[in-house]
Amino acid sequence: MKGMLLAAWRYRFFIISSIKTELRSKFVRSRLGGLWMILNPLSQVLIFAFVLSAVLSAKLPGINNQYAYAIYLMAGTLGWSLFAEIVNRCLTLFIDNGNILKKLVFPKIALPLIVTGSALVNNALLFVAILLIFGVLGHLPSMALIWLPALMIINIAFALGLGLGLGVLNVFIRDIGQIVPVMMQFLYWFTPIVYMADIIPEQYRHWLAFNPMIPIIVGYQNILLYNKEPEWAGMGVITLIAVMLLAFSLLLFRKASPEMVDQL
Repeated sequence: MKGMLLAAWRYRFFIISSIKTELRSKFVRSRLGGLWMILNPLSQVLIFAFVLSAVLSAKLPGINNQYAYAIYLMAGTLGWSLFAEIVNRCLTLFIDNGNILKKLVFPKIALPLIVTGSALVNNALLFVAILLIFGVLGHLPSMALIWLPALMIINIAFALGLGLGLGVLNVFIRDIGQIVPVMMQFLYWFTPIVYMADIIPEQYRHWLAFNPMIPIIVGYQNILLYNKEPEWAGMGVITLIAVMLLAFSLLLFRKASPEMVDQL
């Protein structure tokens, strides 16, 4: 594992250059350029906000802003979009880059790091856009924003651990590539992003404890919506899960790397 990290460090300029090239190639012929990276999630937020706010706005305790539901939705979307992009792209990462893995000599760990870096840039641009919209809506986040980088690191670690492990397994068991997108949809709707957890009937609410994304999303909502730090008691558990999952996925990746090229 130490060897992989050292190899990634030696190829750090290749990784950074690949991230720049990937972002540039997406929008080289687009008039709006990088704006497309934030227009899609923001448009989804606006649709949900306008369609559902009349139904759910009365169930947002502690929020006095007229546009409370839109603010709530954007806070959760920021956390989910980073997680989902890393997992979904890592899922088919090695299959999509099979020809490159066969022809070029470079540390394979560079590929998930490139995906993570690209997703982080996209998420940072979305974050800036959300802050601007918050300002227009009259909601200004406080000093609680200083906790956001720590929360993003936990989110990235969990997403990369999950995505990398699934991406390796998908090389050998292609059914995983069909199952995971469906499971991601279930996970999205099982996470209080477009609704408040309080609206779930109490007899079913205990099932939320099995969703590892809830502490992360609630952390985003606490910071951006309620201007307070995350609940670190719950974050400690998900941090431990993220670290263990990432360590396991890196070990699986190292063990499976020699056979992956043959499978591809």
